[in-house]
Amino acid sequence: MIESLRHFLLIADQGTFTAAARRAHLSQPALTASIRRLEEQLDARLFDRGRHGATLTAAGRALVPHARASVVALEEGVSAVSRLSALEAGEVRIGGGSTACTYLLPPVLSSFRKKHPQVAIYLRESPEEEGLDAFERGELDLVVASGKRGELFRQEEVVLVGPPDADPKNLPFITFPRGSAVRAFLDKHFPDADITMELASISTVKGSVRAGLGIALISRSAVSTDLALGRLVLVRDPRAPIPRPLRLVHRGLDRLSPPARALRALLLAGAPKRAR
Repeated sequence: MIESLRHFLLIADQGTFTAAARRAHLSQPALTASIRRLEEQLDARLFDRGRHGATLTAAGRALVPHARASVVALEEGVSAVSRLSALEAGEVRIGGGSTACTYLLPPVLSSFRKKHPQVAIYLRESPEEEGLDAFERGELDLVVASGKRGELFRQEEVVLVGPPDADPKNLPFITFPRGSAVRAFLDKHFPDADITMELASISTVKGSVRAGLGIALISRSAVSTDLALGRLVLVRDPRAPIPRPLRLVHRGLDRLSPPARALRALLLAGAPKRAR
């Protein structure tokens, strides 16, 4: 119907079928057939044709503003899709835990923004369980999470760290609240751990360990600089390090928006697969 509406508006603007056909690059019989189909669909006559051209009937005059609105809306929709496909508009929503949002995602998101400055980026940091729940509710396009679901993003590992020059055997554990992936590793591999602190942020956990208040399981990416500078040390324990594959969860390539598809490709291409 949309093409017939375009033809209808051309005739209304040009005043004759002949001029409208010329403007539409159609034969006059083809244009007439298009209008006839539209009149049949609407069950109304739209033009009175006389010696001086085509005059709108009452039905035709009533249709004009709605036809213009429909054509404009379609053209705006086509333009929006085109800009989205060209990554000149749109939004991509991604979530992850503290390690991903603090250490792994920012460099990639910065690169993405430089390449596609008109695409909005929404980043949500939350415990993995909450992030996956948000994904299931349709609030996120991509989620970085542990487990077997999704495409491999990188091979991370969880290490046991302590303060320098301290006996880790005499120190309790500092950890994250339940719901975080690292806390789940602690509960599984160190079920008898003496936990004296539950802290929400990686920086607070690291600061407390550096201060000599305890030892902690934490992702290697989060402590690589601290280990290199000697601010933290690895604690020898047969239960650590613990492999932690991080995967990129999404609904499938065919269901990703163009911005989300582009970010997924950048994440998988740019991130190292194995932690150092």
